[in-house]
Parts: sequence; C-alpha cells; structure tokens
Amino acid sequence: MASTNDAPVLAGIGPSDALPVARVAARVAAGHGCGVHLLHAFNWAAMAAPAVSGSRADAERLIAEASEAVRLSQPKVPITTEIVEGPAVANLVRKSESAFLVAVGDGGMAHCDRCIPADSPAVQVAARADCPVLVVRREPPPQGPVLVGVDGSASAEAALAWAVAAAEELQARLMAVWVVDTDDAIEAATQRLGDLVARVSADETAVECHVVRGEPGSVLVDQSRSAQLTVVAARGDEPWRGMLGAVSQAVLYHAPSPVIVVRGVTGGPDADGS
Repeated sequence: MASTNDAPVLAGIGPSDALPVARVAARVAAGHGCGVHLLHAFNWAAMAAPAVSGSRADAERLIAEASEAVRLSQPKVPITTEIVEGPAVANLVRKSESAFLVAVGDGGMAHCDRCIPADSPAVQVAARADCPVLVVRREPPPQGPVLVGVDGSASAEAALAWAVAAAEELQARLMAVWVVDTDDAIEAATQRLGDLVARVSADETAVECHVVRGEPGSVLVDQSRSAQLTVVAARGDEPWRGMLGAVSQAVLYHAPSPVIVVRGVTGGPDADGS
C-alpha cells in the first residue's frame, strides 16, 4: 500500500536500540512506499570540548550502522540521515509534523513491572507527536496477529484503519478486541464491532472480532503477548484525559509486542485518499 504523500518514516536512533528501530522503520516504510529518515539527537552544549568530538564520532558511527541495517533489510527504501543538537524528544516531536510515522525504541519499558515511567522518551513522543508513533521492543515479536483495541470512538476507528493496513502489509490475521464493563453491553458492542470491521477491512484479510468483559488495559496487554503488533488510539473514548489515555499508557508500558499509538490523524494511513 502506498502512502498518500512524500512524508518519511522518522526513526529516532539511540545507542541502546538503533538497529531494531532502523529495521522496523525500514519495513514500515517499504510497506507504505515512503523513505526512512534516521535522526540522532545529542545535547552538544552540555559536553566539554574533548567529549564533543568523541560523541560526534559515536553519533556518526551509530547513524552509519542504522543506515546499513535499513539497506540490508529493505534495499529499495530511500534513506536520509540527520544528527541534531538538543533533546531527542523535542526534536522528534518537532519533526513529527512532517512525518508519516515516528519509530522509537522503548528503552526497556516493557520489562518495567513495578514502575510507571511517565518520563520515558517513548512515552513522551507518543504523547506529543503529531503523527502515529511506533514503539519498538528490543525482543522480536511472535508471528501472531495484529491486535487492535476498539471502543467505538472516532480515534479508535482511526486505530482500526491503521491495524487493517498493517495486517494487509504483514499478511497477518487481524484481531479486533472491544472491552466492555458489563455483560449487558456485549451484544450491542458485538454488532457494532462487526459493522466497523466489515466497513474498513479487505476481503483477503482474515479477521477475528472479540468482545470481552474486563478492564481494557489489562485485556489488551494480555492479548498482546501473542501479537506481532498492537495498535491503540492515543486516548480512545477518554477525551477528558491528557495526551495519552489510560489504555494506551498501559499497553505502552507493559505490552511485549511493538505498539502503534495512533494520534494526529482523522482516519487510517490513506485517509486523505489515494
């Protein structure tokens, strides 16, 4: 599926997860017909002169290794690179205005069982970017379905469209899950979920629809253990919350699969037509 503009996949390249992020960014870019822009940010002003030259050399080596990972993974994907001064989060958020998607590493967040790393760079980018954000895990995911959380909100419908596109790209099964809080809500949610999926999914995509009673964050984290990708809306049906809702935060913190947080769009990857 081709993207509808020339916006690249913007990949935040850090020292702990440069290669996994570069490879996943390359795969997404190839699937959507766009390039990859590799960005490494560093606060040069905080360094003494000898450290600046050494850190600059390290940054150039890191970008070179990430570029090679993209070339080996997806040889036809165009690559641009950039080393910038300043905090990584601020630079990625600023450049997200012209990006198709931002890909960042999770910094080991999925293994942090007893903490809530609200200041994690991945969380900050997911909360503030102007486009969808893909948080890459350090461990490769299983070859399972693409999981998406749906709650009936407009933003969740956009997440569903992204999940359908991802399932087509990955040639994977789509698993759409709607979590309700009472048994009485199951029947209506089942009908509505089926209608939503039928409206946006392609005939060749295998789809499972599940309506489950429980707590949405916990259910999606549990289901994500067998998923190769999890897609959630930034806030779903919680417009009164801040930049991230409780469900997207729970999935970001604890899902072992890569996660796409859909924000900054009113539809799927091809919402503006192609």
